Amino acid sequence: MIRVADDGTVRVTIPQWGSKREAAAFANQERAWIEKQQQRCEQECLRPKLTTRSPAVERELRDRAKRELPARLLELAALHGLTVTRINVRNQRWRWGSCSRKGRICLNWRLVQMPDSIRDYVMIHELMHLKRMDHSPKFWKLVAGACPDFKSARAWLRAIRNL
Repeated sequence: MIRVADDGTVRVTIPQWGSKREAAAFANQERAWIEKQQQRCEQECLRPKLTTRSPAVERELRDRAKRELPARLLELAALHGLTVTRINVRNQRWRWGSCSRKGRICLNWRLVQMPDSIRDYVMIHELMHLKRMDHSPKFWKLVAGACPDFKSARAWLRAIRNL
């Protein structure tokens, strides 16, 4: 049996009576399959990992999110002349952020694990809801004015949603 680990290493398991030479021959025979699996592993490594490994790591990330995300949101709000009445950082399963009509913005703590450009896009998206509480073409024009590369950020978020 041949296994390719997530890091691309190959492990050949042979019966107790098998020889190393037979294992090497078998691996050589399956070289195309092995290379295909290793390429898949490389592609998987390029995808962002948004899961945490332990409760301690998750706790640290949540604490970091509570420190960093509100500070950045306030910077962006000031830059665009907007006022946020309240900021919450929460564990949201399906949303990256939300904005209420009262000016309250809620952010998903997992944003702290994302590239700055993606974080900023989510925050700008929510901030623009302070001007327009819909997803009309006028809303997207506001987003584009504040975040010209928003389409690639949206595509990135859609891609990781399907992981």
